[in-house]
Amino acid sequence: MSNKTEFKELFFSKTKDFLDVFLKKQEDRSSDTVKAYRISLTAFYVYVTVIKGISVMAFRFEDCTYEFVLSYSQYLQEEKGLSNSTVNQRLAAIRSYLRYVADGDISLMQIYMAVEKVPILRIAKLHRPVIGNDELSTMFAEPKNTKAGRRDRVILILLFDSAIRVSELTGIVIGDISLDTGHPSIVIHGKGKKTRSISLNKKCAEHLKDYVLHYHRPDAPLDTPLFYTVIHGKMNHMSQRNVERIVKKYADLTRETHPSLPDTVYPHMFRRSRATGLYRDGVPLEMIAAILGHESTETTKRYAIPSADQLREALEKGQQPDETEKLWSGKEDEIRKRFGLN
Repeated sequence: MSNKTEFKELFFSKTKDFLDVFLKKQEDRSSDTVKAYRISLTAFYVYVTVIKGISVMAFRFEDCTYEFVLSYSQYLQEEKGLSNSTVNQRLAAIRSYLRYVADGDISLMQIYMAVEKVPILRIAKLHRPVIGNDELSTMFAEPKNTKAGRRDRVILILLFDSAIRVSELTGIVIGDISLDTGHPSIVIHGKGKKTRSISLNKKCAEHLKDYVLHYHRPDAPLDTPLFYTVIHGKMNHMSQRNVERIVKKYADLTRETHPSLPDTVYPHMFRRSRATGLYRDGVPLEMIAAILGHESTETTKRYAIPSADQLREALEKGQQPDETEKLWSGKEDEIRKRFGLN
């Protein structure tokens, strides 16, 4: 057996390709996603070489058994004291890596399938808070009618109306907005370099027009940041931290008259509140997923929190007699015959 063949059998022989080529260039994953995978695989590397004392040049794919990964999961829980969600993240990285190598070498598929069976830990489902309509209206009205106030108000309204991420908000440039049409919209640059167009309602578009009038020259270059700060005479994209400070400022003011507002309000809460509101208004999950920039409705489902009225309606429906059941009541012989049973 050649040295090259032996190297290919080593578990960590393809991690660099997986992280730097497959995830980054072929899958076009974000830098944050690649970083998370790198951290997880590095943690497994430390477990193998330091905790288990196995040489990296001796640990092969075939050594990564169901039992080995299960013991790693137990180590993360019992010795490291990691949360269930973090443990699941560590295991997910190993499974994704093994799926990648198995796609290139069918002989490793059995190893991937065995590790795939390592149990995922149960995570308590949290109902994260949303901002009510009355609280939102008050918050939108808090900024003063000054230049800075106009900026702050449009940031709050745009975060909610478009349901965009704070990173997407701070990345908008003048060339992304289209306001002088019958259907105002913004091109959003989302995760994984994917773009989508978000339609704006009339009121949001009006606020945005007013903001642009006061903050930008008519001949501003298309790559000019929509929301910016000026440091040492140089214009820069507004930082996410600055947006967080703006949100906190008006949340604190709103809480004086609306004590039910959550103690901590942050930009993503506007996105969650908007998505939850759309779901409660009957908008299909597929449409909400498109608005949020989700590839799968599975991700969107965490925003699908039914209202009290929706729960009440569902319970009332459940109490209605089943018409089909009534129709076939007392006809057991006919039912069995229809299903081909004696």
